[in-house]
Amino acid sequence: MDAHKQDSPGLEVHYGPANPLDRSDPPIPGLAPGTQLIEAGSVHAEGARPVPVDIEVLEDVAIQVRDGVTLYGDVYRPAGAGPLPAILIYTPYGKRGGYWNANLSAPRFGVPADAVSGLQSFEALDPAYWCEHDYALVVVDARGTTHSEGDMVFQGTAAGRDVYDTVEWIAAQEWSTGKVAMAGNSQLAMVQWAAAALRPPHLTAIAPWEGLTDVYRDVVVRGGIPDTAFHDGDIIAFLHGTGRFEDLAEMIRHHPLDNAYWADKRADLSVVEIPAYVVASWTNPIHTRSTLRAFQQLPTDNKWLRLHNTQEWVDIATGGNIEDLRRFYDRYLKDEDNGWESTPRVRYSVLDPGGKDDTDRTADTWPPVAVPSTTLHLDAASGRLTKEQPATESSVSYASTDPTASATFRCTIEEETELLGPLNVRLWIETSEGDDLDLFAAVYKTDATGKPLHHFVFPALKDFVQSLEQDGRLPSALAYSGPLGRIRASHRALDPEKSTTLEPYLSHEREDLVEPGAPVQLDLGLWPTGMLLHPGETLVLEIAGHFTGPVTPPRTGQAGPDTGELPTRNTGTHTIRTGGRFDSRAFLPIVP
Repeated sequence: MDAHKQDSPGLEVHYGPANPLDRSDPPIPGLAPGTQLIEAGSVHAEGARPVPVDIEVLEDVAIQVRDGVTLYGDVYRPAGAGPLPAILIYTPYGKRGGYWNANLSAPRFGVPADAVSGLQSFEALDPAYWCEHDYALVVVDARGTTHSEGDMVFQGTAAGRDVYDTVEWIAAQEWSTGKVAMAGNSQLAMVQWAAAALRPPHLTAIAPWEGLTDVYRDVVVRGGIPDTAFHDGDIIAFLHGTGRFEDLAEMIRHHPLDNAYWADKRADLSVVEIPAYVVASWTNPIHTRSTLRAFQQLPTDNKWLRLHNTQEWVDIATGGNIEDLRRFYDRYLKDEDNGWESTPRVRYSVLDPGGKDDTDRTADTWPPVAVPSTTLHLDAASGRLTKEQPATESSVSYASTDPTASATFRCTIEEETELLGPLNVRLWIETSEGDDLDLFAAVYKTDATGKPLHHFVFPALKDFVQSLEQDGRLPSALAYSGPLGRIRASHRALDPEKSTTLEPYLSHEREDLVEPGAPVQLDLGLWPTGMLLHPGETLVLEIAGHFTGPVTPPRTGQAGPDTGELPTRNTGTHTIRTGGRFDSRAFLPIVP
């Protein structure tokens, strides 16, 4: 049954065949309902932390949702325990076995092997830790994945409804106190937004750690440029099931503009009133922007944000962070008066590529300060970013399809400077051929010698990552140099109610094509950042017809939507006009 039909979207949702279970490498275990005992002291991965307590596992428990589809989950609980609060992990990646759990465990990325037990599934919490602290951990395979029935749906109301029913099923079990929370990274976080917006009565708290809320704007049609390489090549290619998978690439072909289908995948966070512990990072290639926006949209006072300086898989397996999360759950699932409310509402990091990050900032709100927009004008004649608008018109051109061609504008930093928030570049640009153009931008800094400076998202792998340098560029999945942005000129129309000077919000309601040789003005928004700049360093704005900046595009298997082979509408030469009538300028969030 098509789960979307319950929502009457008024359009056909396209599906493709799921990858068969027998093609999973390594295999996904077959269904075998029953109870297993994991003994205290047992070890489940090389160098892993021994399991601290006896754990009873109810494997492949059947959970029927409202349309008759059966989902399958594992329930971990300390052996012999009475009713406990429960934490739900709702995952498309498989609760046990398969590619994700075998290949992407946190110790592979620098987390000490003994930080986890080896029982954890991908991007999820470790059952051994939570059973030790008297919680039940319920790991459920999402609809249409592994052995769960039905067709896989990608987020939205349909996915949220399945989680709603799962939460209520958990609350009704004899081993549950009736209080249920959720946890997890990425898709495991995204589905928390979808579920919380439907307000399951027994969903008590959520912890969406790096979960976007707008798949159209932040992944598959970022800036108006269709890009499903990450979703199809790095996610769907490694998921398995017995039915069909919702086909986002096909949906883009049929519905390239924003409509009811894409809107359904944006949860209404204005109704979410339960406590929320939200986590984000500046370096995440898909989650940063709408995670921060989601935190701002939550109406509850009981919300906390932590903006860290590493990577999500490392962050969720780091002991201090898990202890912090337990204090949050203890407060709201166990009603412990543990002083959690005194935790700063916002804890954030500011990156210093090439230097030392500032990781101990706190604030009462996000954004923490009212950051004004500082304007720097582009001057094509000098290749500089200037405080004063150039009086004389000038231009710079590049071949739009040449992967080595770009236009750069520089500004030497004269005093300690901090960027905090989103950026925007308001450009006058034209194309010599065709009726559209695709633009990509990167903002980064270089040292006094002109060498690009990087932040390493997996600190323990720094030496290895540095060995991969090619012409000053590092892999974008492993290093961060600064914020990126992109736009298709025909999608340049803004939503005036949601746009600000620093953060344009594209409406994506229509295409407004361009004429060759006719300059158009557009706002090219770049993602939020927190970055320190020091005297003698140089701030660089680079613009091109392709992925650009001092990081190389991800390859299949690496995290992120940006690829070097992304199809564009580019043809001919792009010309950026500056000065005089063409005041191309950058708006920067410089903290006063």
